[in-house]
Amino acid sequence: MAEKVIIIGSGPAGLTAGIYTARANLSHILFEGFQFGGIPGGQLMTTGIIENFPGFKEGVPGQQLMAEMREQAQRVGTKLIMDDIDEVMLNQHPFKVITSNGETYEAECLIIATGAVARRLPLESEKKYWGRGISACAVCDGALPIFRNKPLAVIGGGDSAVEEATHLTHFGSKVYLIHRRNELRASNIMRKRAQTHPKIEILWNKTVEAFLGNEMLTGIRLQDTVSGEILTIDVAGAFEAIGHQPNTAFLRGQLSTDENGYIITKAGTTETSVECVFAAGDVQDSRFRQAVTAAGSGCMAALQAEWRLQRKCG
Repeated sequence: MAEKVIIIGSGPAGLTAGIYTARANLSHILFEGFQFGGIPGGQLMTTGIIENFPGFKEGVPGQQLMAEMREQAQRVGTKLIMDDIDEVMLNQHPFKVITSNGETYEAECLIIATGAVARRLPLESEKKYWGRGISACAVCDGALPIFRNKPLAVIGGGDSAVEEATHLTHFGSKVYLIHRRNELRASNIMRKRAQTHPKIEILWNKTVEAFLGNEMLTGIRLQDTVSGEILTIDVAGAFEAIGHQPNTAFLRGQLSTDENGYIITKAGTTETSVECVFAAGDVQDSRFRQAVTAAGSGCMAALQAEWRLQRKCG
């Protein structure tokens, strides 16, 4: 017998969708993931203190927030399965969902909430200082006390990198924008913003050789791509803005995506290019990428699934 709803993903979007689907008294299963496309619970599982999620006046550790969301979803009746989805079949109804263990499930509606993973520099020192001064989200972490009135760095050269650098100027004493080329990839208006901001210094033609520190990050060793010269800068924080990869490989092109692989949803909705398939959270949001916006879109997806089921899918 087909479930009314299957939710794929266990970050803020997926768990919120589970909570709302349970409250609508719809039979449903939530696949948490296991080893592909990031860890169960999403990117917040590797985030330190979150200070911008409503309801936690002192901030909340990312793992604690996701644990509480998970427990809430279970309490209201969401069935969680810790398994990866290997394939979905959207050319038939009910939809088929096949796990990495070879088990097959069916659903009248699907909610895709598999998120995105930040692209990271392939350095051992990056792994060492991840969460100890290195982050992939300035909006999430830039206001933390450890970064205030300290020199900071952003690695990247696109619009996102400039946005991150500009945001950090509100907190850091200085922001280095490290780019491997001699010209930013960002749009003209963003280039001008970076080049004219009094607190941003662009380090051209530089690649990161290593992150330095003790228990926490204290500096970055850079190499000039033209001269080969080695330069060390002192920073308390480094923010990687080299892009994100949405977790959509298992869809195998069955939903419309943009050029970067993000699922396209109809404006103001979570509806995708396939009827009764909805997308929520970072898998369809390349701009905001916040826990609270992901949770909001998970709510939207569950409500839209409920309304669509009232008119019948298929």
